[in-house]
Amino acid sequence: MRVKEGEVITRQKIFDQLDFDAFAILSGDGNPIHVDPTFSAATRFGRTVAHGMLLYGNLCGLLSQHYPDAVQLDQDFVFPTPTFTGQEMTFRAEVIELISDQAQARLSTTITGPDGEVVCQGQTLLWWPES
Repeated sequence: MRVKEGEVITRQKIFDQLDFDAFAILSGDGNPIHVDPTFSAATRFGRTVAHGMLLYGNLCGLLSQHYPDAVQLDQDFVFPTPTFTGQEMTFRAEVIELISDQAQARLSTTITGPDGEVVCQGQTLLWWPES
């Protein structure tokens, strides 16, 4: 295991409607709240919102990029606020606990919008099988 408690990794991403549309095709989730701007304009959100799993998939990508040998054993997350197109989102993971006798680390995970509002919050457990 090559991580330290307190270690933080981040990345930024701006989604556009093409990202939402491509994820809808790939996942089969064509809910109009994600892909139909006219429909979405009449909702409480006022515009299309990201699929939660699109956000989570990008968070997993951050973890895989920085910890390529790790296996994700568990994850827990909530999406308290929506994510819209054209906003720079910050994906962040912080090592909050090392479980070295089992070669595991627990990380807090957050995604925030440009104003600092949390759009996804949770934790994940990583395991290094070769440790």
